[in-house]
Amino acid sequence: MEEPTYDPSRPMPALEVVYAHKLINCPGKTIVGLRVEFPPNGSTPPHRHGGASVSAYVVSGTLLNKMNEDPMKVVSAGGSWYEAPGCHHRISDNASPTEPATLMAVMVLDSEVYERDGMAALIQIDEEYRHT
Repeated sequence: MEEPTYDPSRPMPALEVVYAHKLINCPGKTIVGLRVEFPPNGSTPPHRHGGASVSAYVVSGTLLNKMNEDPMKVVSAGGSWYEAPGCHHRISDNASPTEPATLMAVMVLDSEVYERDGMAALIQIDEEYRHT
């Protein structure tokens, strides 16, 4: 499958923080659960998650996923991946033009950063795509 390039005319996914808890056994860290609902043909621009460690699980549908310079992967429901802090998420797309897809992202990041920046601490879109 050919790697898609980001197209700002495609719909963005809906993001919802479903939980955020300070980790008592990891002082200074917070765990955040983020539900990401991709509409048919949905796409996110290239982005990073700052200093967060991210574990993602595909709940439904099929996603195209490319991180850093690694090959793009097709990840279907039940599949998962890990993003290390600073990872560049280059492709995060719904593979289907007709069916939705949903993933759960679990992020661990500095509590101070999350309390200060909220959603902006979770996702930083690449500069060239911020105003499209």
